[in-house]
Amino acid sequence: MDKKSLIFLLISILILFAMLYFIGIDSVIDALQMANSGLLLFTVAIELFVFYLYALRWKIINNIADINASIFKLFPMTLVGLAINNITPSGRGGGEPVRAYILSKEKNYPMEETFAAVVADRALDTFPFVFLAVITIIGVSFYFNFDLWLIVVMIISVIVIVAILILIIYMSVNLDFGKRVENWIIGLVRRFYKKNSEELENKIHNVIRGFQSTMKNLILNKKMLLYALPLSFVIWFFEIFRVYIVFLAFGANISPIIIGEVFIMASLVGMIPLLPGGLGAVDSIMIVFYAVAGISTSISAAATVIERLISFWMPTILGMVILPHYGSSALDNISFGSNSKEIPEESKNESDDK
Repeated sequence: MDKKSLIFLLISILILFAMLYFIGIDSVIDALQMANSGLLLFTVAIELFVFYLYALRWKIINNIADINASIFKLFPMTLVGLAINNITPSGRGGGEPVRAYILSKEKNYPMEETFAAVVADRALDTFPFVFLAVITIIGVSFYFNFDLWLIVVMIISVIVIVAILILIIYMSVNLDFGKRVENWIIGLVRRFYKKNSEELENKIHNVIRGFQSTMKNLILNKKMLLYALPLSFVIWFFEIFRVYIVFLAFGANISPIIIGEVFIMASLVGMIPLLPGGLGAVDSIMIVFYAVAGISTSISAAATVIERLISFWMPTILGMVILPHYGSSALDNISFGSNSKEIPEESKNESDDK
């Protein structure tokens, strides 16, 4: 972990402790002591099952992209990716290049192919999130007395996410647009990187072409819609179900719909690249809005602490323990094109025809 990430992580933890201090640490501890330990262990099992579903979806996408990797191999890589997402203030996306690099290195596939599969995996996670976020924004507009500016910010955030998703898909299916993106990137390279720019430009060309080719095959494959996309909705269901069980463990009778709405709002905040995994901000939002929904502040805080221990700290610790197995290069030497395959001549001709 670099110094910047460590500073952000410490700030996030201080925010959480400050929140608990104002609520009353003693009351939170009392609530924790009353929790049903059996149900809490069940939530840990649910989260481990969610990790498995993440790896399963990635495997389905890899199979479509002709990348052969078993669940046994992908499961620890998934945990490493989740851990890096949690410790980097990068909109919960810092771990994606890392797991693409690890898979490329471990299974000897071109980085652009493994990265395209990871981007597709992340995009599939976005579809149900956007769907649930739209429903949540409509629901909270009636249930919570929000200021108009907050509703507007949430709507803009969803629009930005959708726009990025559409841009990636459009770039994947439209070779001309991909060429314009390539020219724009090369223009930046020529402006800021004078040394060996021709070699780097060729690498950028191969990366974008390889990325486009793999992404296009993934997007147009029916298995993505039949298997991977429904699995994404199942994953989000279990994420929300886990939070519901946590509150049941504290004897809190709260509607699963409210649980889902607050969880989606917190997840939306967690995607904003300010603090690692949204730590501090996400916790505060969950505590405040569960309290507004009628749960006592002490139980809201205790349940949120347990929930974040399971969903944030457990994958972070497990992933960071596993990371040394792949070597420090997993973080330091992420690069494209080191083992890239040449684009087939037919693809080049097809591009020229267009």
